[in-house]
Amino acid sequence: MHGAAQAYGKVARQIATPRELEANLLLRAAAQLQTICNEWNQRQAELQEALLFNRKLWSILVTSVSGEDNPLPVAIRQNVTNLGLFVMKQTVAAPGEPHPDKVRSLININRELAAGLLSKA
Repeated sequence: MHGAAQAYGKVARQIATPRELEANLLLRAAAQLQTICNEWNQRQAELQEALLFNRKLWSILVTSVSGEDNPLPVAIRQNVTNLGLFVMKQTVAAPGEPHPDKVRSLININRELAAGLLSKA
């Protein structure tokens, strides 16, 4: 069964649009962080790895949106870049003072952006 899931995932990545792929990755990062929040006392040790994944994802998003060949309007590109900078700061600061509320803001941002990407897909 595991092999079938991997095969499905591979095909899904091949036929998904870039927007859908970005949205799915944002939702994956949000889900990882949500699981940690839901089970904070048992899973707090996993926070650093989940934050690193989120930071890498946002680094890629900000790099992509800030490229001159990106077709998005300048205002949207600037908003995503500013949001990305906020996310980066939060992911760096969260391990210093770990608390579920700090992580929830990242979850909400990821989910909202993913919803926007999927609504326009």
